[in-house]
Amino acid sequence: MRTSRPSIAELRAATQPPSIFERNSGEHWAGRLYVRRFSPYLTRLLIPTPITPNGVTWLFILSGLAAAAVLALDGVLPAVGAVLLIQLQILLDCSDGELARWRRQSSPVGIYLDRLGHWITEAALPIALGIRVDEPVLGLVVAVLVLFVKGETALVHVARSEAGLGKVEDTVAVAAPRAGLLARLRSFAGRLPFYRAFVAIELTALVLVAALLDVERELLIALVPIAAITALGHLLAILTSKRLR
Repeated sequence: MRTSRPSIAELRAATQPPSIFERNSGEHWAGRLYVRRFSPYLTRLLIPTPITPNGVTWLFILSGLAAAAVLALDGVLPAVGAVLLIQLQILLDCSDGELARWRRQSSPVGIYLDRLGHWITEAALPIALGIRVDEPVLGLVVAVLVLFVKGETALVHVARSEAGLGKVEDTVAVAAPRAGLLARLRSFAGRLPFYRAFVAIELTALVLVAALLDVERELLIALVPIAAITALGHLLAILTSKRLR
């Protein structure tokens, strides 16, 4: 029987199955490294409350928007605030799923809102950076390219569904390009993961470092070609992998 006052060990056993950590791209490194260590404590606080898992996801979305709003402000302190708000966001991102698994309330709506929250946050942050350095057009360009990369991934599931194929496995072997040159480039990218610069945790950390060094505009300019290369490389990797087969 699941109670409203489980132990942390009970919560971990029921809400953090091995499949969470086995996903190739589903779990952020911060989740594996430290957030999942603390999220059960927040989840345990939420269990006796009336808030739903989807309600927690809405808080997750709001924290991402708040981070972008703060990041648009000039100065180092707003950059610190954005970093902290994104840390809160990833904590909520862990807890909404844990709460859903504990209450057995997982739903397509929750998954949809979760994906939407990531899309909104990771598009809003470069826009905020563009506003911060008075280069709104560059911020919008980066945001569009970030959404393009996310769309490339989402369309894999759409294409497979419309072709009558099952869900693609989230493994390294399936995602790896078959072509020799692309496989080598992907291996190189794995050692120098510049493409992760657009993930909320990494981007806010980069902006904080850039704010300390007073090179925020240069960071935004550098993100434009990096985003373009990431979008093209991701497209080629999908087309030459097993994800559409």
